[in-house]
Amino acid sequence: MNATRTMRAVRITGHGGPEVLELTDAAVPAPQAGEVLVEVSAVALNNTDLWTREGAYGRPEDPHATSGWRGPIDFPRIQGADVAGRVAAVGPGVAAHLVGRRVVVDPAIYDGEGPDANPVGLMGSERDGGYAQYVTAPAERIHDVTESPLTDDQLATLPTAYGTALGMIERGRLRTGETALVSGASGGVGIAAVQIARARGARVVAISSGAKIDAVREAGAHEVVDRAGDVAEQLRAAAPQGIDVALDVVAGELVGEGLPLLREGGRWVIAGALGGYGVTFDVRRLYLHNAQVIGSAMHTPAHFDLLMDLARRGEIHPLIAAAFPLDQAAEAQEELARRGHVGKIVMHP
Repeated sequence: MNATRTMRAVRITGHGGPEVLELTDAAVPAPQAGEVLVEVSAVALNNTDLWTREGAYGRPEDPHATSGWRGPIDFPRIQGADVAGRVAAVGPGVAAHLVGRRVVVDPAIYDGEGPDANPVGLMGSERDGGYAQYVTAPAERIHDVTESPLTDDQLATLPTAYGTALGMIERGRLRTGETALVSGASGGVGIAAVQIARARGARVVAISSGAKIDAVREAGAHEVVDRAGDVAEQLRAAAPQGIDVALDVVAGELVGEGLPLLREGGRWVIAGALGGYGVTFDVRRLYLHNAQVIGSAMHTPAHFDLLMDLARRGEIHPLIAAAFPLDQAAEAQEELARRGHVGKIVMHP
């Protein structure tokens, strides 16, 4: 494929509001050695798209600093971590039989080889992503899902939201028969956590609000408590024996309120801070009960392999809230920021 061919892409040239998203013609990237070129069928949106664009991640030495996920962003940057599509071309050293296969891209950039490597970068942040007609990716990050019963839109929702949820569940060692608490349950990661925890045989207690409660219950939650009420009191009633594993993307005050509800040896897994990153809790509830607070960022290669197996078997059923064309990327991100939807928002390049 000739690199002088052009494609439509949406990129950011700096941090800011939706106005920094610009639709442009860019060169179709040429796959380098060990890479493939993917024609994007669908790209899903995530909170990380908003926070990367806004520079909302802070830095270890300054939590208020304007920063990307893992530090400064190299602008201009094409956003979009979650890609489903078809292999259009392969670079040197990559098997030609991949061309034409339907694939999902693992967007993580890892700190090493092996199944338990940690993600230290992300497509759409540390390298160009899928807000475009084509994207390149390392061949080892391509997963063939040609036989999956899921649609391209559903497949595109999997990498970040379902990968993050499965990473939380694996790091929290959730087992069949245990009780899982899911916060922010109507969001992308929350719905994914509800579905995967339910498929694993856990009893799922979720936190949601208003009109979204029924949708969370339909996704598989056994009990849903309303965050507009006294959450701790409702959780005690819904899980009188206590919580084994909390799958939390909210943090904030919920951590301090929720830790006393963990059973002996319980695990509180945090993968987001929608409710605030400043957390206060009674440390006695931690050490006296052998509880653990676990940070969880995305997934490992082993977690992603498990996720792709679920996708090929159709054991998860992502919910699509809305679909936008690529030239409405700003409107799509604004819709995501309003948090009025249940499920995932996708775009079609």
